[in-house]
Amino acid sequence: MTKHSPADLRRIQAEDSGRSYDLAERLGVPEAALVAARVGHGATRINPLPGRLIPQVQALGEVMALTRNRSCVIEKLGTYNDFHDGEHAAMTLDPEIDLRIFPRHWLHAFAVESEVGTASRRSIQVFDAAGDAVHKIHLREGSDLTAWETLRRDLALPDQSDAGRFEPRAPVEPPKASAERAEALRREWAAMTDTHQFNILIRRLKMNRLGAYRLAGAPLVRPLAVGAVPALLERVHAGGLGVMFFVGNMGCIEIHSGPIHSLKPMGPWLNVMDPRFNLHLRGDHVAEVWAVDKPTKRGPAISVEAFDAEGALIFQCFGLRPEKGGDAEEWAALVADLPALAEAAA
Repeated sequence: MTKHSPADLRRIQAEDSGRSYDLAERLGVPEAALVAARVGHGATRINPLPGRLIPQVQALGEVMALTRNRSCVIEKLGTYNDFHDGEHAAMTLDPEIDLRIFPRHWLHAFAVESEVGTASRRSIQVFDAAGDAVHKIHLREGSDLTAWETLRRDLALPDQSDAGRFEPRAPVEPPKASAERAEALRREWAAMTDTHQFNILIRRLKMNRLGAYRLAGAPLVRPLAVGAVPALLERVHAGGLGVMFFVGNMGCIEIHSGPIHSLKPMGPWLNVMDPRFNLHLRGDHVAEVWAVDKPTKRGPAISVEAFDAEGALIFQCFGLRPEKGGDAEEWAALVADLPALAEAAA
């Protein structure tokens, strides 16, 4: 990794108006190193624990919540209401800011303030051990600035150094499955009564998600063409169908529940540009797509799930539950009509 002093990183950032994620990639440094370099120059190190941070964020009022992985970014406007803390998993259950939080990955956090022209931009940025962004919170025009100052004061850490210390990024786990356990996988999968049982099942069988999908076969899973992803977005948009769109990383999953109103592809990007929901998806990163059927007490939970070339999960999309305004039959028909992988069809 290229070595840059905090002063170097501040100078480079001052001369670059692009996104910090892209700049970090070009420089070969963690994105968190760019933010850490600004401590004392507009950034403050703060306590990253969700149980301390999120209640203070709720006091900010309406903000923009952003979660990303290498291939997809989700942005939602709203307030961090209905927070439930937990040592291993936490969540917010607001209809707009709907998050699943895994606190062990919330290791570095900063309150950041910068001037852009005559405007001030304020954000809270959380990173994992490798310095990759886990979650970001951007204040809006109507956010409570008194609550912002209280947050910066109350959560400031004793260590306000501008140097970052980060671990190497963990490699993506390749697909993992065991052919001799295939029958057990199919039998126990078919007996599930809740989607949350799936992760327990594959861990016990020493598999991972993509490995299990490759092994299970019909009728539990169906491989789809890469073109099923733009087709999915176009058909959800055209039909006004309510969906649940999950985008995340190891530390945070952010969920949009509802329809898609404005779809705007641009180059490799597939963009949703709704007033309170934005999605930016690199279609060219999609290498595998699966239609997945998991049984539950409420009926089948059918999803479309996309993975990149290394096997990392990019997104999951489920139909919105009927009690939330969804249409299970319409969603099932939409997924069934998505283009299958050519090799599988042959």
